[in-house]
Amino acid sequence: MGFVPFTFIDFIDIILVAAIMYWIYRATKGTNAPYIITGIIVIYLLWVVVRTLNMELLSTILGQFVSVGVIALIIVFQPEIRRFLQMIGMRQKRFNFITRIFAREDDKSANILPIVTACREMAETKTGALIVIGQQSDLTLIIEGGIALDARISTPLIRNIFFKNAPLHDGAAVIVGDRIVAAKCILPVTQSDVPKSYGTRHRAAIGMSEISDAIIIVVSEETGGISLAQGGQLRRDVDPQRLTQILQRYLNVNRKKPRSSEVAE
Repeated sequence: MGFVPFTFIDFIDIILVAAIMYWIYRATKGTNAPYIITGIIVIYLLWVVVRTLNMELLSTILGQFVSVGVIALIIVFQPEIRRFLQMIGMRQKRFNFITRIFAREDDKSANILPIVTACREMAETKTGALIVIGQQSDLTLIIEGGIALDARISTPLIRNIFFKNAPLHDGAAVIVGDRIVAAKCILPVTQSDVPKSYGTRHRAAIGMSEISDAIIIVVSEETGGISLAQGGQLRRDVDPQRLTQILQRYLNVNRKKPRSSEVAE
């Protein structure tokens, strides 16, 4: 290309950079990250220009800002960076074997029957609910932000937690294994573009599913509809039978063939 050396490696380099930039745009679409990145690029380009023009004072000021800018951004946007990295990890399903290596061995599985029954009964009475069922992701930060319970799963307990006059009804209940470990937990709200008809519970369910492999169940107090969020996706109007099937598939419970006595019942 004349005086500009251009090789096949340069072509691959450009393609990779373009792909990475596009992927970052897709991953951060609907959040404030693109505006932040744009601001950083503008400041950096301005710094390059003033250096080229030998504007010493302005170049020194911008140079100091650029040199500490990365550290400052990490400190200021630590929660957003953490969520972004968690989203990256959650979307790389091919690397699930890494999660299995470091996963804690626990033979206790969530008893889904009381959960489904409670959701069905709360849907009939239009009682709003938000239930997080943990799998392998660490939910310690979410749990510590709520009220500790550590109680065995039961339909009456779940209904009592989300009773509209109960002190724990506002927020999410977190289930780990066969225990309800906490209630009144605050979940991160999604920053993605979602329909305006989605309420706070639905947005929080999507946000939680974006940063963990947890299954989040939402019962709407406006319509009584049951929704389920997993992997950043929300399924609306899930009937109890379908909810049972989904939970069985994701939680790998009740896989064993039922006994004849159970079938007879």
